[in-house]
Amino acid sequence: MRVLRDFSLSTITAGFVASLVGLTSSIAIVFSAAKALGADDAEITSWVWAIGVGMGGLTIVASLWFNKPVMVAYSTPGAAILATLKPGEFTMAQGVGAFIICAVMIAVVGFSGIFEKLMDRIPVSLASALLAGALTRFALNGFSDAKTAPWMIAITTVTYLLMRRLAPRYAVMTVLAVGVATAVLSNTFKPDQLRWSFARPIYTAPNFTFAALVSIALPLFIVTMAGQNLPGVAALRNADYDVPVSKVVGATGVVTAGLAPFGAYALNLSAITAAICMEPAAHEDKDRRYTAALANGMFYLAAGIFGTSITGALNAFPPELVHIIAALALLPTIGSNLATATRYDSQREAAMLTFLITLSGVTVAKIGAPFWGAIAGIIALAVSSPTLTQRWRRQVG
Repeated sequence: MRVLRDFSLSTITAGFVASLVGLTSSIAIVFSAAKALGADDAEITSWVWAIGVGMGGLTIVASLWFNKPVMVAYSTPGAAILATLKPGEFTMAQGVGAFIICAVMIAVVGFSGIFEKLMDRIPVSLASALLAGALTRFALNGFSDAKTAPWMIAITTVTYLLMRRLAPRYAVMTVLAVGVATAVLSNTFKPDQLRWSFARPIYTAPNFTFAALVSIALPLFIVTMAGQNLPGVAALRNADYDVPVSKVVGATGVVTAGLAPFGAYALNLSAITAAICMEPAAHEDKDRRYTAALANGMFYLAAGIFGTSITGALNAFPPELVHIIAALALLPTIGSNLATATRYDSQREAAMLTFLITLSGVTVAKIGAPFWGAIAGIIALAVSSPTLTQRWRRQVG
């Protein structure tokens, strides 16, 4: 069977690292979001189940269907918005109603092709700059941790540089092994977090209200599309994977709507973790990297089935290790995207503006930096190179 032949230790490692980064980097925000809607411990576990099953199932099906690394994540900025809700302001039922409305809007925008047409209007240089900014902002966490764990950062970085010279394909998995060994020897690995139990999904009937539509559904829709799906599409295209974006984005809306009563508030295309599975380090053969996404989906499914147990297992790793592995794994992607962004003199300033605004992490009107970076770059390109802009408009429309 082709799929089994295409798997390798490097693709499995890339999938595991991607799930490790995806879950440990922001799962606490999801917990806060659930608590803001009055969730108890059982309902929080149900949220983890719904998110894990949704991400894992979509990633596996899409990657197998297209034989490309199509990866799905949960909306981190969406969780951040939910976490800002005042306790008691909305009930869980009202929140679920808002999740379903948001999911329907994502499905409509996806299947209609509107979102893909908008993405087609973003030049490659700006898309590359946008993705580079989003990834760099995340990667900076890895090296800033040198203040709290200097030996961890130094050992893993030196290991990575040596392996990139000696055996590039095995660089990330070697860094993971050396990092875990370092954590164990330094007593920063927490085995007491390892608890195993199955998650039990809890159904909450939706309650549709206008207040929840305005305060939850609309902001959740905007930040998920602008802050998550936008760089997610950029990641696919910059890695040269031709995937029908409209169908995938639409499918995330449909699955979110189905799992919303159990806690799946918003699913979307992945950018940061996807980049880890799309790099040559996952596999030198571009056509076999989809198995890294499959491995990632399987780990996400396990996270959902075992609920907070698997989350606790992932939290056993020190955060500095998670951050530095992600930073090192993303270095090649950041570099290649910056090279693409600055390739043409006529587009360089606009691309750098997109990169810096995205990197800043600025949020205006609850809309994240990737959206404003893209808008600023398009405006800068229109002002600095009107002839190029006119030719671009003719090409796309």
